[in-house]
Amino acid sequence: MKRIIAVFTGNRAEYGLQYPVLKAIESNADLDYRLIVSGAHLDKDFGQTIQEIQKDGFTAHKIIEIDLDESKPNATSHAIGTGVLSISKALSEIKPDIFLIYADRFEGFAAVIASSQMNIPTAHIEGGDITEGGALDDSVRHAMTKLAHIHFTTNDQATNRILAMGEAEWRVHTVGFPAIDMIQDNNFATPSEISAKYSLDLARPIILFTQHSVTTEFEKADQQILASIEALIELSQKEIQVMVTYPNNDAGGRAIIKEIHKNLDSHLGKNLQIHQSLGRYNYHGILALAQNKIYRVACVGNSSSGIKETPAFQCPTVNIGSRQQGRLRAENVIDANYNKEEIMLAAQKCFNDDQFINLCRNVINPYGIGDAGKKIASILSSIDISPQKILRKEMTIQGEINLDGWFR
Repeated sequence: MKRIIAVFTGNRAEYGLQYPVLKAIESNADLDYRLIVSGAHLDKDFGQTIQEIQKDGFTAHKIIEIDLDESKPNATSHAIGTGVLSISKALSEIKPDIFLIYADRFEGFAAVIASSQMNIPTAHIEGGDITEGGALDDSVRHAMTKLAHIHFTTNDQATNRILAMGEAEWRVHTVGFPAIDMIQDNNFATPSEISAKYSLDLARPIILFTQHSVTTEFEKADQQILASIEALIELSQKEIQVMVTYPNNDAGGRAIIKEIHKNLDSHLGKNLQIHQSLGRYNYHGILALAQNKIYRVACVGNSSSGIKETPAFQCPTVNIGSRQQGRLRAENVIDANYNKEEIMLAAQKCFNDDQFINLCRNVINPYGIGDAGKKIASILSSIDISPQKILRKEMTIQGEINLDGWFR
């Protein structure tokens, strides 16, 4: 009998990374998936990206609304609470053998609370990473790790951190970054598709821009985006083509969207575009232009994709502000503060500094070499999920004491 793997997805970026895992589960003779779609996927203001999931051929078995009213200080807490209730109901109906959850967002946090308290074996992808830049990601991610029963990490450092949390070694599997699977398969738009769809002149530089809020200071999101907006306007006036995409639906996200339209709508034209979502296929297609020496592309903003996905495309990146501080990265990343001049100088270096561009073309990607989806599916199909084995979590750190105090 096939194992039923319930998979939760709550936003476009997360789904883009889950795609190769879902494909691998779908292709595994011993597994069957049940997809739970929630969060920003259902929100028209953020592109209603459930349509992308359906276009990819996946069935959304359960659709769960999670409201996030950013006008209230308890918005995220309320969203997590309602998410726990709705997701637990869905899981009661699906009755999965294993529940698979990704990364560090509040929707995923709600999902792992629901499943772990229902004694459903829970697998977590991308635990053990670090993002010290003022976001709640680290706290949520590490809490999800301690609630989950199986861990799929993207790099050895992350694996070591999970082991240092006291998780048993047999539970932790270093599989690499799932997005690399799609990149290896060339599963993205071609230059001609990109040029035709977005009316881009591939002979001129392109900036792919996304800036999210920093969740511990989301009330500053509208101010933090202004320097980036000023830089983008001026860069577009220098014949650089700017592709702006919406942020996530975190607290502060709508404030960023409001400032984007307030300041950029009057500048829309051949050099500046705004999109709710490009979709994984087109987003990766634009980044992939950097692999060809005749094209000039830079990823600008504070998205984790600028850190984790761009090395695989040899694409220069400008990382703005604190959101990605501390995250494992390659040498293709330039950091900039919330300052127009810093952002502009960094972006221009991505296009004009031949030494840096050549460095980007030879970076070593710290996030694996591919086949993460197949590795995850293989482990999900074979790991011992008997309750006495999977649900009883060991603490490997004994906390012994000596005369000087506690030590491992």
